[in-house]
Amino acid sequence: MNIYSLAKPLLFQFDAEVAHDLTLKSLKLAKRSGLLNLYPKAPTCQPRQIMGLNFPNPVGLAAGLDKNGAVIDGLATLGFGFIEIGTVTPRPQPGNPKPRLFRVKEALGIVNRFGFNNFGVDNLLENVKAAQYKGLTAGQILGINIGKNFDTPMENAVDDYLICMRKVYAYASYITVNISSPNTKNLRALQEKSALSALLSSLKLEQAKLAEQHGRYVPMTLKIAPDLDREQINEIADLLMEHKIDGVIATNTTLSRDLVQGMEHADEAGGLSGAPVREKSTLVIQQLSQRLQGALPIIGVGGILSGADAVEKIAAGADLVQVYSGLIYKGPKLVHDICQTLG
Repeated sequence: MNIYSLAKPLLFQFDAEVAHDLTLKSLKLAKRSGLLNLYPKAPTCQPRQIMGLNFPNPVGLAAGLDKNGAVIDGLATLGFGFIEIGTVTPRPQPGNPKPRLFRVKEALGIVNRFGFNNFGVDNLLENVKAAQYKGLTAGQILGINIGKNFDTPMENAVDDYLICMRKVYAYASYITVNISSPNTKNLRALQEKSALSALLSSLKLEQAKLAEQHGRYVPMTLKIAPDLDREQINEIADLLMEHKIDGVIATNTTLSRDLVQGMEHADEAGGLSGAPVREKSTLVIQQLSQRLQGALPIIGVGGILSGADAVEKIAAGADLVQVYSGLIYKGPKLVHDICQTLG
């Protein structure tokens, strides 16, 4: 029996967000005390070269668990091939009122309506600078996920992304542009063709300026929603190719409740993650892959709770995978299981 299987029943007695915060604090304490040095490293996986970066293994941590980059070093001991922190916004913001995180235990799902709660990009960068795990060190891949403040008008959204991009550029292995959270009002409207084209154009111009300024090209990925039809997916894929975006992360959480109707907490507002989003996410990956034809890599995320789930994402067209909700239900052993399965 692993440590998490012992701790999980206790953690599940707490409110979901309390348990989330307690887990992060425990992870930080365990790292400081040296306990995490006893944790077995991930089994050897075939490294992947994606977006010009060398990933030690294909299993990453999705954004959302460590929004402020506060426990990077603790997370780095769990065997991930890459870690993505954030979503971070230019200014600190509290997010939506509590409670805002709920377990749909019957379906191995989680509903959240956090609303980009974070301490702001400057705080995140202080944490990144203090961490031993550096996104610029060989074998260490750190993604930084950026978003807009809730009170920034949609017509000015690009300004928030540009502010964050300029600030995180020197410290990130890659930067993810999050336009798909369902918990910031109207954010998903940025996935519409004209709005997305304008956003990507501005970000791509800024990326070129920053690459020249820093003497280093930092890849940029776009994170999209699972609640898209084939026409929307094709439009997004075409724009990604047109603007030469470096990668796409598919997908964020879903607003659908088709697979959890009648279950406890299923009717809570917010995005649903975990097992119930697996099929929707995989379908988006498959349709993206068909349209992109290898033009850019796909990072698959959504409902991965086993090695077999990760294999499904790869078979659909993903080059790498990320987990988050699966960790809540399966614990860090999930990283090892996936890595072993993918080889």
